[in-house]
Amino acid sequence: CRMKFLTIDQIQAQLRLSDEQLALEQTLLEMYAASSEDAILNLCRTTYEEVLEEYTTVPKPIVNAALLLVDHFYQNRSVVSPQNLSIIPYSFDFLVKPYMKLT
Repeated sequence: CRMKFLTIDQIQAQLRLSDEQLALEQTLLEMYAASSEDAILNLCRTTYEEVLEEYTTVPKPIVNAALLLVDHFYQNRSVVSPQNLSIIPYSFDFLVKPYMKLT
């Protein structure tokens, strides 16, 4: 899995992981990051290249939303259960909706 705009340093800071924890989880985190980036780009009906063309760089709210998704996937590693009724936070919608293209 290849990340497009997130960095492993951003992810480590978001999750507050030690270097040792990161070493154990890095492959999984890179998969979560790539999935998060793709999900956001798909939700916005755009591509990474189109984002760069329009904004020169990936807007910070999109980066922040991707980090929130990585954190969500990391903290909630299984499907919802009675002990784990967690959904993606409203802040994600708040960050991503301005970039969504309507068709």
